[in-house]
Amino acid sequence: MPILELKSVSKSFGALIVAEGVSFSVEPGEALGVIGPNGAGKSTLFNLINGNLKVAGGSIQFDGRDVTHTPPMQRCLAGMGRTFQIPQPFERLTAYENLLVAGAFGTRQAEAHVVDLCADILVETGLIAKANVAAGSLSLLERKRLELARALATQPKLLLLDEIAGGLTEGECRQLVATIKRVHQRGVAIIWIEHVLHALTAVAERLLVLNFGRVIGIGAADAIMASSDVREIYLGMEV
Repeated sequence: MPILELKSVSKSFGALIVAEGVSFSVEPGEALGVIGPNGAGKSTLFNLINGNLKVAGGSIQFDGRDVTHTPPMQRCLAGMGRTFQIPQPFERLTAYENLLVAGAFGTRQAEAHVVDLCADILVETGLIAKANVAAGSLSLLERKRLELARALATQPKLLLLDEIAGGLTEGECRQLVATIKRVHQRGVAIIWIEHVLHALTAVAERLLVLNFGRVIGIGAADAIMASSDVREIYLGMEV
């Protein structure tokens, strides 16, 4: 049974169609990359999946349940975690306190029950040395790591990553990819939107291509990137 399945999901704002008959599924433990030009509807897709936007048509199944009309918090509690393109931590709280908030509210457990979990995640994401540092003073890489760590503190079965490698140096990107690989190897399913293709293909088994809110291709990375439609629409190459 897929961990996530979208069937003919649609959404529009007036005459602007942002999702048109989107259908795909993700298996438990799979990593799916999502690519497409700016304005293709990638972040909108995440907002539909996690409930920040209501679908106009179609259905969303998560972990065997219909969550089409389920609020975002309930999807989080069911095991759906998400990072955002622009990290917005609680800047006056320390990195560790940010994780405690995410762990307690994202799992509905008492803070005392997630203390060890959050400490382990700080180690896993390379933030243990910054545990008691205010989030507002962290570097971009550290804030990206914290964004990932906060999502992990909710103990997700499915992790939605929204351009988490954007703005990083080559070395920083390699460090972040190594962390995401370790998370994936634990069996967490991942859907990752990213423009840094070499980072994406280092983790994702399949790629999904969006353009103007429509799926124009899904399959193995090599096959997708060799597609003339993908090269013309996404890479801007005449074929």
